[in-house]
Amino acid sequence: MHKVEEAHIIAALQTVMEPDLKKDLVSLGMIRDIRIDEQNKVSFSVVLTTPACPMKKQIEQACIEAIRTYAPLADEVAITMTSKVSSGCGHHDDEQERPMKGVKNIIAVASGKGGVGKSTVAVNLAVSLAETGAKVGLIDADLYGPSIPTMFGIYDAKPEVVNKNLVPIEKYGVKLMSIGFLIETDTAVIWRGPMASSAIKQFITEVEWGDLDYLIFDLPPGTGDIQLTLVQTIPLTEAVIVTTPQDVALADVSKAVSMFRKVHVPILGLIENMSYYELPDGSKDYIFGKSGGEKFAKAQGIAFLGSIPIGREVREGGDSGQPFVIANPGTVTASAMVRSAQETARQISMTNAGISAQSSCSSGCCH
Repeated sequence: MHKVEEAHIIAALQTVMEPDLKKDLVSLGMIRDIRIDEQNKVSFSVVLTTPACPMKKQIEQACIEAIRTYAPLADEVAITMTSKVSSGCGHHDDEQERPMKGVKNIIAVASGKGGVGKSTVAVNLAVSLAETGAKVGLIDADLYGPSIPTMFGIYDAKPEVVNKNLVPIEKYGVKLMSIGFLIETDTAVIWRGPMASSAIKQFITEVEWGDLDYLIFDLPPGTGDIQLTLVQTIPLTEAVIVTTPQDVALADVSKAVSMFRKVHVPILGLIENMSYYELPDGSKDYIFGKSGGEKFAKAQGIAFLGSIPIGREVREGGDSGQPFVIANPGTVTASAMVRSAQETARQISMTNAGISAQSSCSSGCCH
């Protein structure tokens, strides 16, 4: 029997290109642990920068086809698709100064105004990423209207204190922290800006987050003093903007974009929520206008991360404490949210690799 050599496998995989970075998988260091047994069975791992990579299956198939073409003596090919999430630097280039050293990427989810479903998107984004196997945390930074406890169905839980630090509450694979866990449900938070900022700083420095691939901040709506203080305090990697299609929402979104640019926080992209309602016959009713968010993103030169339609399951999920991507998987709304989460993860990987944001959802996300 003619023996397959490792050099044959490497040569074959050098023909498989990573769609975003335009380089082959071998040059990018994505191929690991090549093994060939006596029967010419080939096995190796492909390391992606996120488990949420939407091109995972396509890349796997491209590797198999390349080996069949350029190393035909291989009797069988077994590929392990794994991942190691890349890290963003946030505001702290000095590793010694950077808080939460175990957190690779800190993403703010923001909106220019209230009522656009920002918290709903933040919750389902976090859960969607966790469903892929990523390590995810979520901070409810809306101190005056904390909604995370309700959306996760956690009403009476109180975080434990270990070594003077709070231990996040975990549900659906997401580590959670909210002011709603620390006060009574019907208690109003009446704090001035400095007190609010101090509370958020505690969520950063006095919580045992451990190792996380993504920590998502659900910011308060608007662009006032508190929001500005928060984005200057939090060592953010990037920001995701949530809007609805109508002009009044987009006018406020431009303020949010301006705020992040002023404090030098990269904008990862924009998610359009409440994009349309799908009627029983399959047609779409664009209740709040059509493609306003996508057009705005293009005009601003930022990535469009996806459109989330309106659905009864969105409201039901928020009220029942079971996010709609968990309660109603496979629905039009849940599928759209999963795609937006995949595109968000892809854009994070590209930003960390020094590739400028792209608006297309069709290419890869691996490195």
